[in-house]
Amino acid sequence: MTDTVREGSPARLPGNVQRVHVAHAGGDVYLVDVRGHRFRVDQPADAGGTDTAPTPTELLAASLATCVAFYAGRYLHRHGLSREGLAVRAEFAMATDRPARVAAVRLVIVPPPQLPEGRRAGLLAVASHCTVHNTLQQPPEIAIALAS
Repeated sequence: MTDTVREGSPARLPGNVQRVHVAHAGGDVYLVDVRGHRFRVDQPADAGGTDTAPTPTELLAASLATCVAFYAGRYLHRHGLSREGLAVRAEFAMATDRPARVAAVRLVIVPPPQLPEGRRAGLLAVASHCTVHNTLQQPPEIAIALAS
């Protein structure tokens, strides 16, 4: 992944551009607006925050886990199988060296109890190719700029 700091405008984005707006709300709390949905991020108390919301890093793991769950759910639905009981557990570990980053993520898909044995491999294959996982496997160009 390339983190690029550029003066001026970020590189032009191809295709359909999606927008997220983040604004400071006090202390270490930020408000995130996405398509009319609003949520908060914060830091744990031991890191100086007020622990009123997940951290950005926790949301990264949650984004991956929910994307995997969505793809798994769509697979089940497409094959006429119940999604009842479908869950995804995510664990992540931070790197111990610099730069600060997530070093490893482990996801466990808990399939519905009635999932036929013959559908397990297909479920795993589809869920393993969700958009967020694909993005982390083939990271996008990232441009960071200051507004003028």
